[in-house]
Amino acid sequence: MVNVVDEMVNQVDDNAPGFELPLLLFAGFRSLIDRLHAELARQGHVDFRPAYGFALQAVGAGATASEVARRLGVSKQAAGKTIDRLERLGYVERSADEADARRKLVGLTPAGADVLARSAAIFDELRAEWVRVLGSGRVRDLETSLRTVVPSGFPLDVPGWLGT
Repeated sequence: MVNVVDEMVNQVDDNAPGFELPLLLFAGFRSLIDRLHAELARQGHVDFRPAYGFALQAVGAGATASEVARRLGVSKQAAGKTIDRLERLGYVERSADEADARRKLVGLTPAGADVLARSAAIFDELRAEWVRVLGSGRVRDLETSLRTVVPSGFPLDVPGWLGT
């Protein structure tokens, strides 16, 4: 029996227009992110948006608004607005910086840590689904290939890069 996915791969045109590659990569990214957020909403995080995930990653173990802005590639004002929204939603909290009383640190709340843990588990499930559809070797090859052509590290500056 011919595997439908293998049949599609055999039809790939080595001379496909260059613009298709970024569109396919973006569509794959968008598919994963949309499915993640649908599942997060189902699990109770109905107000959580894609940009918030990048912001929570930028907050990490604790950061100032300026550090969050730099990590996201946005202005301090834009980072401040995002932090305000995340604080209202209960995902982060501000506290005084013990090293410098003039600064405020932003940290994750239990809800912020929960949504990141749930996101990681959902991404594992989505990757496992890709493995079921494409096969483990093809997913591994895709990841290895992307690691080869993508600069090291995972930038969090998608909101700034997209101009949001």
